Amino acid sequence: MFGKPKRKLSLAIITFNEEKNIQACIDSVKSIADEIIVLDSFSTDRTKSIAKKNPKVRFFENPFQGHVEQKNLAISYCKHDWVLSLDADERASEELQKSIMEFLEKEEVKEDGFQIARLTHHMGRWIYHSGWYPQRRFRLFKKDKAVWVGENPHDYIELKDPDMGGIMKGDILHYSFLDFSHQITTINQFSSIVSYTRYAKGNSFSLIKSILKPIGKFIEIYIMKRGYLDGVPGFYIALASSFSTFLKYAKVYELEKKFIEKPSNMRKDYGEKK
Repeated sequence: MFGKPKRKLSLAIITFNEEKNIQACIDSVKSIADEIIVLDSFSTDRTKSIAKKNPKVRFFENPFQGHVEQKNLAISYCKHDWVLSLDADERASEELQKSIMEFLEKEEVKEDGFQIARLTHHMGRWIYHSGWYPQRRFRLFKKDKAVWVGENPHDYIELKDPDMGGIMKGDILHYSFLDFSHQITTINQFSSIVSYTRYAKGNSFSLIKSILKPIGKFIEIYIMKRGYLDGVPGFYIALASSFSTFLKYAKVYELEKKFIEKPSNMRKDYGEKK
């Protein structure tokens, strides 16, 4: 049995066409969150109606400007000092729920944020190597002491005072891909965002890097990060990571040579403000 919480918790989620995931995500934290912020970028499926059926949900909409920008906006809507940030395809494990409840009940908290491990399910198994686990990142944090940063779509929370962080027991369970085809589709989408962002920052194409970097990425994932211990899925994860690296350089080349203005699989409103 848990006692009376000493502090309140906001959950922040950004969504776009997440009707298959949003309810499970909410269910995994609704017993510990005092409010649930869902910031949607105008989904065309049932995401909005599903989310709004939950009493604790406060639903907002905003054009998608980028992962970093959207997640920082979601934080700004949170009423409470402490925020837990999850993606729609993530769940809080039972151990993590227990750890958060214990945290909420503590008389005094010195930390400004807590890193939480993320465990991904892919190709029929949990992936414990390949650089995918534990992948600890700050996900529970004090609202005024942290900010989302990084290169879209690879965002992460940064504490204003790095020395004020801790580690929380439990895992964020990540149901990232439906299957390998979904992973390849995601890689294609994310590599477009990365290449577009890098080109906008002035990064130029390099033929040597476009050859060597994919090879290096495979060696890093499969050998150095022991992807071979994840069996056949580990081999394909390494190959897919290598392919992702190749795509980023190929798309920068297209942009640099003015063959395209923006990768065709990116949302037309990507990066646009209200």
